[in-house]
Amino acid sequence: MSDKKNILILAGDGIGPEAMAQVNRVIDWFNANGKTSFEITEGLVGGASYDAHGEPLTEDTLNAAKAADAVLLGAVGGPKWDDLPFDKKPERGLLGLRKELGLFANLRPAVVFDALAEASTLKIEVVSGLDIMIVRELTGGIYFGEPRGIEELPNGERKGVNTLTYTTSEIERIARVAFDLAMKRGKRLCSVDKANVLECTILWRETVEAVHADYPQVELSHMYVDNASMQLVRNPKQFDVIVTTNMFGDIISDTAAMLTGSLGMLPSASLGAPLADGRIPGMYEPVHGSAPDIAGQNIANPLATLLSFSMMLRYSFDDMDGADLLDTAITRVLEMGLRTGDIMQDGKTLVSTSEMGDAVLEELEGLAG
Repeated sequence: MSDKKNILILAGDGIGPEAMAQVNRVIDWFNANGKTSFEITEGLVGGASYDAHGEPLTEDTLNAAKAADAVLLGAVGGPKWDDLPFDKKPERGLLGLRKELGLFANLRPAVVFDALAEASTLKIEVVSGLDIMIVRELTGGIYFGEPRGIEELPNGERKGVNTLTYTTSEIERIARVAFDLAMKRGKRLCSVDKANVLECTILWRETVEAVHADYPQVELSHMYVDNASMQLVRNPKQFDVIVTTNMFGDIISDTAAMLTGSLGMLPSASLGAPLADGRIPGMYEPVHGSAPDIAGQNIANPLATLLSFSMMLRYSFDDMDGADLLDTAITRVLEMGLRTGDIMQDGKTLVSTSEMGDAVLEELEGLAG
């Protein structure tokens, strides 16, 4: 890559900084070997930002994210901050970034590496060869709808309110992302909703059907979210691309994650609409949480964060060769039998976070040589 690109790294809380340290090493390797030209800036988000600044997302961090060519985020949250006011909780920093950057499309692949097929709790024949892409709408739906809140009723009871709302344009744009991905994959798209009881998702289904007219090559199906959850553990390979709402996507992507054997193996990309200068806003993060119970012990799995960087190369920088190189290095490390605790199997070799990073770098060297 000829032009220097800026990546904002927000390591966040819990195991985020440990996993991100391995990504920094890989970025340094790519830069040193002339495969990329990345300049790294770092900032705080989530609980770490609250501890330092009293806010989970500061204006400085938000401005740095808007100026960056892409953002790589570790994880946010933990019991330490559970008692904070709602607007100060670490997760508000993450949601704020998604909203302010306009990151409406969340891409969550669920891929089973051959070497890890036995790590899944499902039978190997059910998950072997699994490759699903879940497209989750990210800036609308019940997580952002108004009115919302907790109110006191005249009779002394308290009532909580959240509002599920989508406009036609919000549904159209996420549907087009999903159809475009389906065109590049197996040309099959399943839209997941709850149109039998929720009017908002009746509109969702009708709008997805309307967009389908522009993609006649794609086989479109619809499935209620409860059935989709069951089918993901019954026969997951029936799916290729799934598109769904913010809340439903949040839930079923974690279900799909466990098909792969560990949340520690799953990356994600959150993308926005092209800006006036041609950039496409993108934030990349592992699906797993901050895992505060193992933070600081050098035992966390860094592979989901490394795979998130691979997605960054692919979707933000159009560097397919670099992404394939890193993916191949990770595949080879797993084939060698190296495992962190979350994906440990009988007869395999237990390694630390940094040792997994060492192994990935060694494979990169071998592949480049």
